[in-house]
Amino acid sequence: MDSPRRAPEDFRDYLANLARWRLDPRLRSKLDPDDVVQQTLLEAYTGLDQFRGQSEGEWKAWLRRILLRNLANAVRDLGRLKRDAGRERSLETVIEESSLRLEALLAADQSSPSERAQRQERAVQLEEALATLPEAQREVVVLRHLHDWPLADISRHVGRSQSAVAGLLHRGLTQLRNLLPEPE
Repeated sequence: MDSPRRAPEDFRDYLANLARWRLDPRLRSKLDPDDVVQQTLLEAYTGLDQFRGQSEGEWKAWLRRILLRNLANAVRDLGRLKRDAGRERSLETVIEESSLRLEALLAADQSSPSERAQRQERAVQLEEALATLPEAQREVVVLRHLHDWPLADISRHVGRSQSAVAGLLHRGLTQLRNLLPEPE
């Protein structure tokens, strides 16, 4: 393998953060993000011969794809176990929608392979920038922009006033803009 001497395990923290951010908090009582990370690492080790990357960014992109697929499958499986299958099926789109919202923050519709690679790199940069935010700011940014929660719901969830949540959201987004390089 030509890639740097890395192991999927080296990215456990990255994957754990991603899983927590991508999984709607309303689903966490039914699905543990750490279980999805463990499944992702297992699949990465068994499919290591399929990895063709060279850089840390390529490692992250490859592992991210596996994780997102596992999250979507886990949410879909939850829908099979519930009596109210219609309600659960609507929840299964939460992860896919959050992915789309994250990418919409980064770029408009792009289709060439180089543009897709740039968009993936921007997604990794955004995820890394999110990790640097203070916990309260990160939580409200993730709930608002990845899970599309209204401010009133976020306010109740975090136990703060709507104006406090709006302030956290504003400061978090400002800090993200300062941390992320301008798109080329």
